[in-house]
Amino acid sequence: MANSLSRPEQPAHDFKRVAILFSGGPAPAANAVISTAAVSFLRAGIEVVGVLNGYSNLMQFGPDRPMEEDRDYMLLNHKALSRSRAKQGIMIGTARANPGKAISHPDHLQDKERCKAFQTTYDALCSLGVDALISIGGDDTLKTANKFKLFQDTLPEGSKKLPVVHLPKTIDNDYNGIDFTFGFFTAVDFLATEIRTLLYDGEASKAYFLCEAMGRSAGWLAYGAAIAGEASLVISVEDITGDYVEKEWEEGGKTKKTMNVPKVVDRIVKTMLAREAEGKEFGVIVLAEGLAEMLPESYLEGVARDDHGHIAITDIQLGRTFSKWVAKAYEEKTGRSRKVTGIQLGYESRCTKPLAYDVILGSQLGVGAYRALVEKKLNGVMVSAKGQFELQYVDFTELVDQANLVTVVRHIEPGCDYQKLARFLETYVND
Repeated sequence: MANSLSRPEQPAHDFKRVAILFSGGPAPAANAVISTAAVSFLRAGIEVVGVLNGYSNLMQFGPDRPMEEDRDYMLLNHKALSRSRAKQGIMIGTARANPGKAISHPDHLQDKERCKAFQTTYDALCSLGVDALISIGGDDTLKTANKFKLFQDTLPEGSKKLPVVHLPKTIDNDYNGIDFTFGFFTAVDFLATEIRTLLYDGEASKAYFLCEAMGRSAGWLAYGAAIAGEASLVISVEDITGDYVEKEWEEGGKTKKTMNVPKVVDRIVKTMLAREAEGKEFGVIVLAEGLAEMLPESYLEGVARDDHGHIAITDIQLGRTFSKWVAKAYEEKTGRSRKVTGIQLGYESRCTKPLAYDVILGSQLGVGAYRALVEKKLNGVMVSAKGQFELQYVDFTELVDQANLVTVVRHIEPGCDYQKLARFLETYVND
């Protein structure tokens, strides 16, 4: 038996070269994931290709555009990885290009035209001589990884198959299969610092700030920033229930809602009045950006959508829009004016210097990619870390509905202790 300081075992394997790509929005500790995965493979004698800018360059591959080093990919060697674990940014870049955009049902995998982008991606990777793909990204990138694995299952017998391992990334922390995603706590810390700074500003000028925080589908980031930043109130998509719902219906097997805007605005005004009763004429309210998608349809006319069908939330400017409604409602209720400023927070947190926790978590996930492929001989799994960074490998079938190829978002459970924590700490309102 090896002693506690022995080097990791070197199991037999057939890998000569693997590819790593990062897709979607940035997150702190991205380089910890990339570098530790790459180093693990390099130390096992396996070359590592860093695919540049997500899937975008792979999707442009063809006879007249072969993959070119330093334009489409880079070789990740020890020199390139030196002291990169805690470095800011993403050393291989990112993009939101989605080769699985045309595939929304398993039957579509039999349609060559719909699978054209996947075929191009597959051919590009094969041209690089890689034996496996490690994808790092959010919920949509997980869906793409699952589809790419299923696409390869349809290839003719004898075709080369590239095992796919996915590493979960999102500062939104709304992933099933893992407790916390890398970058979440760094983003929370960064936003909380901004919120506390705004509190001093608001106190000095007797004003309010309505901060729109990232979190399209769930409120983990908004809640975390509000709790750590000592905000007066936080509202997320999970809070739109009961009287705060204008309309609710079923669509595609999912429950859809639009919010009762006047009720939500009134709840914010009540917080302001409750703070005034405590002698506080200032505060910060945090709104999760996903609330924009719950606005009545009349508010969303003409708003652009991305490759995944999501509205361009930045076009709505939720914080600024709500600030106008709140200022007006406050004046109507009190006869007094109150300065309410809307601010969008989030982008500046995505490439900030990562906290040690996220570097450790990201490093474990990166090493987990190597262990999943080389030690466990796995394919079609997401690497997860539970408890004290213990590795787990979650099959795509547990994370993606194989009937419709859709993932399930992990929301804050109504009445859970995390949600109650915010209610305990923010301004009490008898509502």
